[in-house]
Amino acid sequence: MDFDGPMMSKSVCFLIFGMWVLLVVAMADDGITVNTSSSSSRGPKVVNIGALLTVNSVIGRSVKPAIIAAIDDVNSDPSILGETHLNLILHDTNCSGFLGTMEALELMEKNVVAAIGPQSSTIAHVISHVVNELHVPLLSFAATDPTLSSLQYPYFLRTTQNDYYQMSAIADLIEHFEWKEVIAIYVDDDYGRNGISSLADSLVKNRAKISYKAAFPSGSPLNEITEILTAVNLMESRVYVVHVNPDTGVGIFSIAKKLGMMTSGYVWITTDWLPAVLDSSEQPDSDSSDTVAVLQGVVSLRQHTPVSDLKKSFRTKWKNFNSYALYGYDSVWLVAHALDAFLKSGESVTFSSDRNLPNVNGSTLQLTALQTFNEGPKLLQALLSTNFTGLTGEFRFDQDKNLVHPAYEVLNIGGTGFRTVGYWSKLSGLSVNSPENNSTDAKQRLYSVIWPGETMVKPRGWVFPNNGKPLRIGVPYRHGYKEVVTKDVRSPQGVRGYSIDVFEAAVNLLPYPVPRKYILYGDGVRNPSYSNLVAAVAGDTFDAAVGDVTITTNRTRIVDFTQPYMESGLVIVVPVKKTKTSQWAFLKPFTIEMWLVTGGFFLLVGFVVWILEHRFNHEFRGPPSQQIITILWFSFSTMFFSHRENTVSTLGRFVLLLWLFVVLIINSSYTASLTSILTVQQLTSGIEGIDGIISSNEPIGIQDGSFAYNYLVQELNIAVSRIRYLKDQTDYINALRLGPKRGGVAAIVDELPYVELFMTYTNCEFRIVGREFTKSGWGFAFQRDSPLSLDLSTAILQLSENGDLERIHDKWLTPRSATSCSSQATTDTNSLSLSSFWGLFLICGIACFISLGIYFYRVLCQYRRFNPDLEESHEILEPESARRSSSRSLLSTSFKDLIDFYDRKEAEIKEMLKRHSLQGNRHNDSPS
Repeated sequence: MDFDGPMMSKSVCFLIFGMWVLLVVAMADDGITVNTSSSSSRGPKVVNIGALLTVNSVIGRSVKPAIIAAIDDVNSDPSILGETHLNLILHDTNCSGFLGTMEALELMEKNVVAAIGPQSSTIAHVISHVVNELHVPLLSFAATDPTLSSLQYPYFLRTTQNDYYQMSAIADLIEHFEWKEVIAIYVDDDYGRNGISSLADSLVKNRAKISYKAAFPSGSPLNEITEILTAVNLMESRVYVVHVNPDTGVGIFSIAKKLGMMTSGYVWITTDWLPAVLDSSEQPDSDSSDTVAVLQGVVSLRQHTPVSDLKKSFRTKWKNFNSYALYGYDSVWLVAHALDAFLKSGESVTFSSDRNLPNVNGSTLQLTALQTFNEGPKLLQALLSTNFTGLTGEFRFDQDKNLVHPAYEVLNIGGTGFRTVGYWSKLSGLSVNSPENNSTDAKQRLYSVIWPGETMVKPRGWVFPNNGKPLRIGVPYRHGYKEVVTKDVRSPQGVRGYSIDVFEAAVNLLPYPVPRKYILYGDGVRNPSYSNLVAAVAGDTFDAAVGDVTITTNRTRIVDFTQPYMESGLVIVVPVKKTKTSQWAFLKPFTIEMWLVTGGFFLLVGFVVWILEHRFNHEFRGPPSQQIITILWFSFSTMFFSHRENTVSTLGRFVLLLWLFVVLIINSSYTASLTSILTVQQLTSGIEGIDGIISSNEPIGIQDGSFAYNYLVQELNIAVSRIRYLKDQTDYINALRLGPKRGGVAAIVDELPYVELFMTYTNCEFRIVGREFTKSGWGFAFQRDSPLSLDLSTAILQLSENGDLERIHDKWLTPRSATSCSSQATTDTNSLSLSSFWGLFLICGIACFISLGIYFYRVLCQYRRFNPDLEESHEILEPESARRSSSRSLLSTSFKDLIDFYDRKEAEIKEMLKRHSLQGNRHNDSPS
């Protein structure tokens, strides 16, 4: 057969090409490395990049055009990759885990150097094992499952925010509004389960918890979701966190609206799937308006991307895009920057067969077609070290392969759209300022939120469940002091007492009904252990404990208490006896020193007044014996303010007035002290306070079940052998009457309310000594973070303010004689000593000496002017002799003359001085 020239040439060419293909395949089967790059050192002309996403989905419809636009922008930018172009190979995962895995395996056959996607966390878990084997970096813009960041998936790179940070933001949001329990509604796959698990961990750090997890499979029918929402609507919590897929999430709110769960009192918080739906929706129409209408009051998070010129330019080209589209766009540029650095370092792009993949004969699975990217580890390091600024801001990985600076916007849906009420970032937490402009001194954390029902009042976040389960309330079944709380078979509640009335009054003030059931704790034979009762509340045996439960430090560590409704504290009770009055009891008010000093001052003041009044007052004159009697009578008659002698001198009146004031104080003190001594009761033991309890070795009684045991043993180191348990008031009386020598106790340590009740059964036979050495109170115990504890605390304060709490107290616990008995316990029976009055005596003594000094100074001045010679001779003296006499010194005066001069009356002295003055004037006028 003949062949023409051109035909022959074509045949030869095809033959040569076929042989080359066979050679390449054979070399590949033998594990020979094939360099698909150009022989030129400038790098390959084309590099394949894969993309895995569900095209017909909320995220896919927004991300697909963003990735294509990024490929075009990279290929048209000569400053990056040079002559190398990126070739996008896109595979649709069809929102199916199985099909998505098949599509991913098929993509790996195309010798891609990196794969962008998938958007599903479930598919990402499977594909991560494949790329680990083939060394192909996997960059996911939407797989937010926190567990994908583990060391198990080294080739998985999350180019979006980690749900770990989103759940931390939700936990801070819940803490900000002071909610303690939430219900999680989520899709039951890797994305939903692991995200909610991260939320639970974050809530625990803020002392909150997930009370119920409502999970449903992906693609569940509406009737199944309706059943789930109906069930959670019967539960206590009204705070719902919704973590589902964007394509089916809005339907949950449509069902919730039909069930009446989008009204006042409900709280709906969603993750960033909801803004993705709203951001990528078309222009407002009837459908979108209906969607927003069912979302009124919902609070949601959206990945925060800072405002930039690049982002504004992108927004002008693409009207409807969500944050996932921005991260998808930046993912392409991340690959481009890493490849550029990778190729410029002289690396090539080569693939080889994986010897670990089996060659199964007869199988349609062409596993041998999967090629290993030889330079994959180096490209991975280039990706991790790349740092650039994209649409989402700074694009850089931290040491945990998470994007730096995670931040979210807090959105509130209302009206026809949504508004930003705050931000959350890893560094600053919640704030009204954006993370780029946030300051550490910003005090406001969020703007006001419009909740479902168009209210700005923060929802309480919980109600009592409508599932028929009343509140289980443990009530101590006491043996003694039944006025506080005890069993009551005639009451429909089954219990009665002071604590029950307070609790019922507080519950009636709550704005919502509280179904409750009282359950007795104990057998009534002896008082139950209150510490065990509190532990039963913490262990979920009871929802609350209502009774005389003392608030202690150890108990507050395991349960929450309400505001105390009764002040309490430990006191000491001891027996007392009447004092036998002695015949010398009237001397006990003062000590011996006080008696001696007082008597001495009576004599001193009498003598001082006699001196000051002797020359002026005739009542203080007469024979010596009469004057001594006058001094003694006047001195002691001032004790009763019955002195009959009048004082006429100014100094005498001053001293007497001051002394009468001192006598008044002494008389009053004596009377009060004597009255106390004659009526006070005396202790029969040496215990007078807490120090006596510690230093003594005598037995001490405590109430059965009281926390006083732990306090005495652990805090005061009292020996356990000294403790005696007493059941009721009768045991108290018998033990105190017997005393420690006859098998009783020396004292009883109990709380003040019980002691006041105990006093009503005795006739001041016992009394309180010392002061309260603990300060505490009675409160109602609830499980940790129970919202009832806060509401009931407010109700108790309201009862206290309107007087109802006092009226309930008077109804059950009014002490009839406790006050009078307690008042006697504070009476001081010690004798009054000089130290209590030395100031008065000092002032009185100083006044006496000052008055005497002034008086004697006047007397001496008069005596110097007085001449006894002129008085005796009545002769006219010469002027020189008169002058010599008038100027005579006191040294020449005899003591007898001075006493005679003092003994004369004041009127006589003044008359003689006047006469001497006239005689001296005559001698001066006569001629020499």
